[in-house]
Amino acid sequence: MTRSSAFAIDVPDRLLAQARARDAAACEQLYRWFERPVYGLAMRMLGCPDAAMDVLQDTFLKVFDKLPGFRGESPFWGWLRQVAVNECLMRLRGRGRDEPAEAEAFEPDLIEHEGLLPPQAADAAALTQALGRLPDKTRSVLWLYHAEGYTHEEIAALLGQSVSFSKSQLARGTRKLRTLLQLTEASHA
Repeated sequence: MTRSSAFAIDVPDRLLAQARARDAAACEQLYRWFERPVYGLAMRMLGCPDAAMDVLQDTFLKVFDKLPGFRGESPFWGWLRQVAVNECLMRLRGRGRDEPAEAEAFEPDLIEHEGLLPPQAADAAALTQALGRLPDKTRSVLWLYHAEGYTHEEIAALLGQSVSFSKSQLARGTRKLRTLLQLTEASHA
């Protein structure tokens, strides 16, 4: 199944061939095309700018290392997105053991200047802030399900959990997100 995604950029075969041959300009072009979608995905899954930047870097290091073996049987963007998701999930799994969860929630600069933004940007900023206040796995399930189009079965496999875990995290996360957004709306009314 092909999912709609911000990663869905057509990559010319010639550019991929040049990148496979380790052409620096071609690799830089791929990076420039996909850096924002990878960072955005990591930010939404991890809720921390530093962790998202680490995932961005680690994703491209892996992609460029493995690119000569990429045969193009699936779209490049799908392969890249899966590498980025896996990097995020590895980081989430490691938080309990190796690194503490980020103490401060991500607060986008947009929130501070909300009065100067069009309503859609203010809504997006409020959503980003509310997502940042959810637990890591809950936020990841919400993002993977709603934004990336993964099924509960796929999410369960990615997280090493049961399908019921994915469904319950989605339900709880949706309720919590609604509450957080209502609180944000009420505080700005």
